[in-house]
Amino acid sequence: MTRVRLERRRDPAAAEPGAAATGGGLPVRRAPVIDVLEVRKRYELGGIAVRALRGVSLRIEAGEFVAIMGPSGSGKSTLMHILGCLDAPSAGSYRINGVDVAGLDEDDLSDLRNRYIGFVFQSFNLIPRTRALANVALPLQYAGLPKADRARRAKTALAMVGLSDRTNHLPSELSGGQQQRVALARALVTNPALILADEPTGNLDSSSTREVLDVFARLNRQGRTIVLITHEEEVAAHAERVIRVRDGRIVSDTAASTHTQVVHT
Repeated sequence: MTRVRLERRRDPAAAEPGAAATGGGLPVRRAPVIDVLEVRKRYELGGIAVRALRGVSLRIEAGEFVAIMGPSGSGKSTLMHILGCLDAPSAGSYRINGVDVAGLDEDDLSDLRNRYIGFVFQSFNLIPRTRALANVALPLQYAGLPKADRARRAKTALAMVGLSDRTNHLPSELSGGQQQRVALARALVTNPALILADEPTGNLDSSSTREVLDVFARLNRQGRTIVLITHEEEVAAHAERVIRVRDGRIVSDTAASTHTQVVHT
């Protein structure tokens, strides 16, 4: 039944990357993009139980720009993997764009990730001997779009990150900031509801960091929902909301625009 529900929706490839981000061209919904309720994650490592998440609840609405912060071992990476449907919670519920991930099989989870989430990682994960345009178009190739449509949409995505003049460059011919912007264009090309960025400036110098953060800010102003995982205060300061995680719990949730803070106990 779950697969039928997902397949009735339009393919993400049907929506242009510059269109309103509603989850692969889906109709606008009132459900939050992210809705996490009392999520817990428990691991067994060498016979020792590790409680990575201890009852995390949060909601992120469409169009928000949120930074999730925490020291090493805080649980922020575990939370990122759950938000990206790369791992499953041990308890609690997670809905993305109104879809409950509980009970989805691997095919459905893959379909959901392709429809709703654009990933940007610290390592750019570009194919070294493949030009920027083809790197960006790769998700559309997996979706089965014709070559001409893939090229047109990849050019649109590269234009959105300011790289229209770099379409035929190899990754080795680009700066670190440009490579990360290519990776961001690849994340945008399927028009996902959510851009999930894990330490996206971790391998960049200060100038390239500013370039990438400026692109995130511009995309957010255009209505994109962005969740950025970082340990850097300067990077988190570019978000409109900062969620801090420690010892597997959310300890604060600060709205940067109003400077109001909700403290979780």
